[in-house]
Amino acid sequence: MEPVRWGILSVSKHYSLRVHPQVKGSPLVSIVGIASRNLGKAQEAAKELGLRKAYGSYEELLEDPTIEAVYIPLPNHLHVEWICKAADQGKHVLCEKPLALDAREAEKALAYTQKKQVRLMEAFMYRFHPQWQHTREVVRCGELGDLRFIHIAYAYTNKDPNNIRNIQEAGGGAFLDIGCYAISTCRFIVGKEPNRVLSLVQRDPEFKTDCLSSGILDFGSCRGVFTVSTQAFPIQRVEVVGTNGKLAVEIPYNMYGDVPARVDITTSIGQRTVLVGPAEQYRIMFEAFSRSLREGKPVPTPPEDAVANMKVIDALFRSERSGGWESV
Repeated sequence: MEPVRWGILSVSKHYSLRVHPQVKGSPLVSIVGIASRNLGKAQEAAKELGLRKAYGSYEELLEDPTIEAVYIPLPNHLHVEWICKAADQGKHVLCEKPLALDAREAEKALAYTQKKQVRLMEAFMYRFHPQWQHTREVVRCGELGDLRFIHIAYAYTNKDPNNIRNIQEAGGGAFLDIGCYAISTCRFIVGKEPNRVLSLVQRDPEFKTDCLSSGILDFGSCRGVFTVSTQAFPIQRVEVVGTNGKLAVEIPYNMYGDVPARVDITTSIGQRTVLVGPAEQYRIMFEAFSRSLREGKPVPTPPEDAVANMKVIDALFRSERSGGWESV
């Protein structure tokens, strides 16, 4: 199968440090070049990453006829703009989460890419890691019984006023940066959408972004409960509890690619630890997207899923303002 030729919109550290090391050796993924609004930065990044081409603007990369698909790790508020501009040039798009700042914008991006007949997917890489395929299978086969609740904690510390995660206009804040993972995980495990949500939010007095945010997602007989923070000691952990058992995922999201992932499962029979991998989740995601293009099949995670995730986030922000439950 011929590799898909990719372009990278942005010289982001996220791409260079986390994504590129995993995708650079893939037989299905050919990273042609990288773009920046500063040609010097693009050239520096291309040299560092061993890429053939550097572009001094995002437009220049999109106009390159050799590029088939683009990866967008730009700040959140720029996602929809560049999704649409990529679609105008016939490029398929894998866009970092969250796809947009709200559900209306996500729907706009979806409709526009459909109109232009290009593929669009939100880059929730964790779903492609084998530990999550195993976790969902344990839940679906009924080993835990009926689901009762999911608890998620995800936090890091960043108080840099110049960091986009602390700039409200750029789509910063805990809900949009990491809360989206918790919401996506609950929906992924339960397999349906929550009926209503409730949130409790604390905002940084200087940045105005949400820095400590909690949410309850009501799925009926099951609840998803999470707390995320941009100003707490780093943690990421997921617990899933049913009527007959429980499981815990120790490093659910930023899993290392060279060591096995750990899932602890406890039932009335006993406790076991399952080691899954090692696996490079970004590589698996890029390959799955590339394979869908070559085989003419739908992308692994439909863009409608991104819209659904944003609808939950929108409802959580409404709950912050109203102080009560909000329908999704």
